Amino acid sequence: MQEKKSRNEVTVPESRDGQEVVSRLISMLSGKERLELENFSMEVGNLEFWIPTGSPAAPQGLPVVPQKPTSLLAERFFPHTEDFVGRIHEVNLGATKAGGGSRGKTLVIGGSMYPPFVSADHPALHPPIFALDVFDMETQLPRVLMENVKDVISDPAEWAKMNVKKYGADMITVHLMSTDPLIRDASPAAAAKTVEDVLQAVDVPLIIGGCGDPKKDAVVFSKVAEVADGERLLLNSVTLGMTETKTLDIVAKAAKEHNHAVLGFTGLELNKAKELNRRLYEYLPPEDIVMDLTTVALGYGLEYSFTIHERARHAALMGDTELQHPTISASTNAWAAREAWMKMDKKYGSRGLRGPLWETINALTLLLAGVDIFMMMHPAAIRTCKDTIRMFAEKDAPVPDGISRWATMKI
Repeated sequence: MQEKKSRNEVTVPESRDGQEVVSRLISMLSGKERLELENFSMEVGNLEFWIPTGSPAAPQGLPVVPQKPTSLLAERFFPHTEDFVGRIHEVNLGATKAGGGSRGKTLVIGGSMYPPFVSADHPALHPPIFALDVFDMETQLPRVLMENVKDVISDPAEWAKMNVKKYGADMITVHLMSTDPLIRDASPAAAAKTVEDVLQAVDVPLIIGGCGDPKKDAVVFSKVAEVADGERLLLNSVTLGMTETKTLDIVAKAAKEHNHAVLGFTGLELNKAKELNRRLYEYLPPEDIVMDLTTVALGYGLEYSFTIHERARHAALMGDTELQHPTISASTNAWAAREAWMKMDKKYGSRGLRGPLWETINALTLLLAGVDIFMMMHPAAIRTCKDTIRMFAEKDAPVPDGISRWATMKI
């Protein structure tokens, strides 16, 4: 009998006791994966192979009936801690008299070194801030919004004053709609006068929104920057489209000369945001740049906005210097969703609640992605967001009673 394994040959004598042959075979098979036998023959009496299968036999006796648990297992949660190499730039908005402006206080955004609300041990260096909108001309608004502003809608300064004193806005966003060439084509001087009136009416920092036309916005922002010299406005916004019309340098130079910050707007594409920031670095320091990565309404692609904001923040914290800027959300875009304001079946609830809820969900979603400024319209939505931030920031906050009933709760 001859046995081959790998490259070795072992010869077994033809006449040998059967037990000895079996022992020899077992020894040769130990640790081997392959065995080749040539000219092999064996005469045996009874040969039995036993292959264990299935599970071991159950013990004799009655089956054990598991006891119904009476309480949950007590277990502590230890959050994962991780340090990041990147940090979000801090941007100052508004300037007091000592800083060359006339605001009552300066707001600081950015400075994050960790993802938002991951751990109470790493609170935000500067909490998110909320700006309420003001338009420089009467405009169509959903009824639930018009109810709050109908008495001041024709006066931007009074509108701004009400938003600060009555609704507690941290900032005011002035939308210069009338400058749009397709609407009123108001002059840069008229737009600057509106901004002056609002600056005198309130002492909070301002965001100045253009009409979206690159050429018109460039001359309007340039004039507004000059009139509000030193006030640290946030000019909303500059785009890559301005490079094609050669107007980006006009806005950026005006912002630098008169000590303002700019908002770079791109549409849900991080490579475009990085490219725009690189263009702005030619004129401005990183501390003068805020990013708008686009806010899409709930039901129309909000998940895309969340993803792009979250990717930007994590990339920045992991060291991408071109994305290390505070971000802003135009949460008022929630009102573009018809479900937020249109008349629907009663099962969908009152329009008076649906709209504010729509805006609140938009803002809270992007809050969890790290957004630093929220532009909003409904006071109840702002109040809810601020309450939520306080709850998130509270360390060892008690768990509300009955929270486990959410899975079976009927609404």
